[in-house]
Amino acid sequence: MTAAQAPNDGPSGLLLVDKPEAITSHDVVDAVRRLLGTRRVGHTGTLDPAATGLLVLCVGRAGRLQSFLMSSDKSYEGTIRFGVETNTYDREGTPVGDPHPDPRPDPEAVRAACSRYVGEFDQAPPPFSAKKIGGQKFYELARRGEAVPHLPKKVRITRFDTLSVEGDVARFHVDCSSGTYIRSLAHDVGKELGLGAHLASLRRTRIGPFLLEDSRTLAVLGDLPVEARTSPPSWIPLSAVPLPFPAVSLLPGEAAKVRRGHAVPVRIPPEAVGAPWIRLLCSGELVALGHLEPLGRGVLALVKPKIVLQD
Repeated sequence: MTAAQAPNDGPSGLLLVDKPEAITSHDVVDAVRRLLGTRRVGHTGTLDPAATGLLVLCVGRAGRLQSFLMSSDKSYEGTIRFGVETNTYDREGTPVGDPHPDPRPDPEAVRAACSRYVGEFDQAPPPFSAKKIGGQKFYELARRGEAVPHLPKKVRITRFDTLSVEGDVARFHVDCSSGTYIRSLAHDVGKELGLGAHLASLRRTRIGPFLLEDSRTLAVLGDLPVEARTSPPSWIPLSAVPLPFPAVSLLPGEAAKVRRGHAVPVRIPPEAVGAPWIRLLCSGELVALGHLEPLGRGVLALVKPKIVLQD
């Protein structure tokens, strides 16, 4: 047993969960708290209740890594239904205006429209979204009939492919930066084609290096013995979390000092020169994340722990 999973401390790591439809991401967090017997569970990005797919949950001390995982790129698959706009830009909303008399788009026109959104551009959140201004969420303003501010944000789409078009429904795959609203993409494509459209379904398939195929559903997790709920492939222990930072190995005495928040001198590996963060390991276990402060002109540096992951 490692210090990262000491007795009475509960498990620490990432849990990949396949969220079902019709429940919130917070419902999933609550369910996982019961399944793992710990209150220390958070997420790295929510899904709307109508959406399904991958949630990456931070359990125990992995919550200290949450800020490094929130901005990961994401992948989705879903469907766009043409002919009807809604006020929420998805199927949960109220139809806006009259339906189009012939909502069946030309497949090539759909492909061309989607391809024009590949790249970087400013995207405004939907009026019914959880984005906040002045402490209030957009959807709270929208429900009261108040004007929702136009606050576009730079997003990046690296892939937006049309997989099929059948009748008034198009299936798609999109790879995008964190914070991209897929509902807005569906709405904008419908506007561009003059048909109107809304997001009919959405499934998240990837968050950074984490894949939906490695996740487990809540039902499957619940059927497993308690000790198996923190097992691969859906469980990633702290030492195996794929953080993109170079590593420095510590001796046990050095690791003990780092756990108490003390800086220690180390030899600088070439790949760590100029790195914003350093992973500090002892016997293969992740002890802390920190910064390097070079000492003179030599090959030594003072490593200062900033996020300690073992006590």
